[in-house]
Amino acid sequence: MKVDLIIKNIGELVFFEGVHDKPELKTVNHAAVAVQGEIIAEAGEEQDVLKKVEINSETVIIDAEGKTVIPGFVDPHTHLVYTGCRHNELQLRLHGKSYIEILKAGGGIIQTVKATRSADEDELLNLAKKRIDILVSYGTTTLEIKSGYGLSTESELKILRVIEKLKNISSVDIISTFLGAHAIPPEFRGAREEYVNLILNEMLEEAKKYSVFCDVFLDEGAFTYEEAKRILTKAKELGYKLKLHADELSNSGGAKLAGELGAVSADHLDYPDEEGLYKMRKSGTVAVLLPGTGFFLKSPQKPPVGLIRKLEIPIALATDHNPGSSPLYSQALSMTFGVFNYGLTPEEALMAVTLNAAKAIAMHDKIGNIKKGLQADLLILDAHSYIHLIYEVGHNLVETVIKKGKVIKSRQNS
Repeated sequence: MKVDLIIKNIGELVFFEGVHDKPELKTVNHAAVAVQGEIIAEAGEEQDVLKKVEINSETVIIDAEGKTVIPGFVDPHTHLVYTGCRHNELQLRLHGKSYIEILKAGGGIIQTVKATRSADEDELLNLAKKRIDILVSYGTTTLEIKSGYGLSTESELKILRVIEKLKNISSVDIISTFLGAHAIPPEFRGAREEYVNLILNEMLEEAKKYSVFCDVFLDEGAFTYEEAKRILTKAKELGYKLKLHADELSNSGGAKLAGELGAVSADHLDYPDEEGLYKMRKSGTVAVLLPGTGFFLKSPQKPPVGLIRKLEIPIALATDHNPGSSPLYSQALSMTFGVFNYGLTPEEALMAVTLNAAKAIAMHDKIGNIKKGLQADLLILDAHSYIHLIYEVGHNLVETVIKKGKVIKSRQNS
């Protein structure tokens, strides 16, 4: 079998086995990965891989020099299309103001909405493209992007069109999510039902042509359980897959609703109750934890990782990149926060930013692992073990980023 790319002399190859049961992290030393087109053709011990493939003059050969190769990072929760800055809110929080207090004073999401509404598509596109370039430099090869900083039909569609353009010009895979139910916009203050009806009767239909998922921010200061249920039920009828901002600031029934409606993921989960988590387990809903947000907001509350683990609910991690509560780019840093602040093991943390993150966007049949037949999304780390992603806090160890069998970022060539 002729191959287009081969990575040889891998010191530590990291992958997962038992994907449809209880996946476990495995490593192979002295390994190789062979790629044909966009797909992994062979992976394992180097001597075995080399026996099965044919290398010719056109085959790209990368010597990993004994370094580590892992699956490309997947970021299943971002708010990447926006303009404006909210560094002033950091100062307010450091002086004791809470997220809700800032939101009620006209800051938070609404401040970003005002700035984003006034920007044209080209400005939003250029800003988001720069952010994606940074994400790629930290090893992200697939990401989800939400709307939600428009909060009107026109502005939400503007953001979704920008995401569509990003899909066409970016080297990475992008999954789009409609989040018109992110907050009640200022012009509907005192008329929440009118805004909910606008989402139900207009936005959902219009946004469907651009969006895979529908998400709702169900929590204190955002949307109620009944409002979220109405929106997500209609979205499901229209063919959306479902996500949910769930139980971030209070126990608002988010985990329960995610489980009842069969959402692909429930995200945040700082305050879920046991009933909700049991429903998530039954529905196969992924728990997407956002430890960078908890860190940035100095939140004393942490997700009940022990119970989530006991119930065998898949745990994913995401950056939640946004301008107010988590201006984070690095999934390796998400891993670090997940380990030190949430009690994840290093094995759980790596699975959470690869295989389980892929499950959180319903793409685990294509990405998130190093396995024959999957898409060749790979990272070469300048380290002899993936543990260094956590051990060397804040240091970017991603040396080479390979997406669909092509090198899209390499520090060696830059």
